[in-house]
Amino acid sequence: MFLKLIARFFAALNSNAKKEQIAAGIACGLLLGLVPAGNLLWIALFLLTFFFKIHYGMQMLAMALFKLLALPLAPLVDKLGWAVLNAPFLQPAFTSLADMPIAPLTRFNNTLVMGGLLVGIVLWVPAFFGFRSLVILYRKKLLPKLEQTKFYKAFMKLPGVAKLAGSVASISGMGKD
Repeated sequence: MFLKLIARFFAALNSNAKKEQIAAGIACGLLLGLVPAGNLLWIALFLLTFFFKIHYGMQMLAMALFKLLALPLAPLVDKLGWAVLNAPFLQPAFTSLADMPIAPLTRFNNTLVMGGLLVGIVLWVPAFFGFRSLVILYRKKLLPKLEQTKFYKAFMKLPGVAKLAGSVASISGMGKD
């Protein structure tokens, strides 16, 4: 299963998918990974991504990775959420939200939810441009060099690998002009 995940990751990087779609998928995965799941806010953010042209496979992969990274960051995210939720000038807004019928289902008043949302929003744009640059770098510089290595050529000669690579290429659209 892990090898399939890696194969799909590289298939997406090598596919005809636009670099912006891949970067947006990773950035959305970052946001969804930092916001704790199980509340209306997370569900709304997840559903919102379906209205945009992003790479959903990369979103899922990034979300899984950033969920793992969110665990060690939880104390800092919690402190940020607490600071925002206890800011005196925001208290009237949060009180109004708490009195609304559906807003409490978002769990906006949870320090981890609020902190994760803020960190995710702040990091979304830098993540988008950073991962977009990395996709460009990978496609233009790293991939051609990787294909010329002896290891890559030997790996591609292994039984079943060439067949798998052909399948991945046909699925991802790499064989199209």
